[in-house]
Amino acid sequence: MKRLTSFASVLVLGLLLAVGVMAQADSFGPVRSAIRNSNARELAQLFAPNVELSFDDGDKQSYSATQAEFVMKDFFAKHSPASFDFIHYGGSNEGTPYAVGKYVGKDGTYRMFVKMKQTGGSLKIDNIAFTKE
Repeated sequence: MKRLTSFASVLVLGLLLAVGVMAQADSFGPVRSAIRNSNARELAQLFAPNVELSFDDGDKQSYSATQAEFVMKDFFAKHSPASFDFIHYGGSNEGTPYAVGKYVGKDGTYRMFVKMKQTGGSLKIDNIAFTKE
């Protein structure tokens, strides 16, 4: 009986973890779509009021959502994506969701990190980092 209880507990825990990962993936769906379409305006709708953007050239700054939209528009113009997809989803101990993606642009491949945070009752993009591979 103890084994059955232990097995059931492990099974329930596994299902809860799987549901959590699927929920995180769903929250990044609009982000994936905006990036694949090089749509800075659509992406900006998902920004927190202040967003930290960092690029492989060492430029790491905090921008207002409006400024960040123009920075991303410029990035997409210079490095339009040939393909993009998230390859890993996770969350911090505090429950902050993040995703790691592979961004293949005309000039090379980038590892992309996106972190979200709760803002005004919904998840918004807090941080985006591009690192050239």
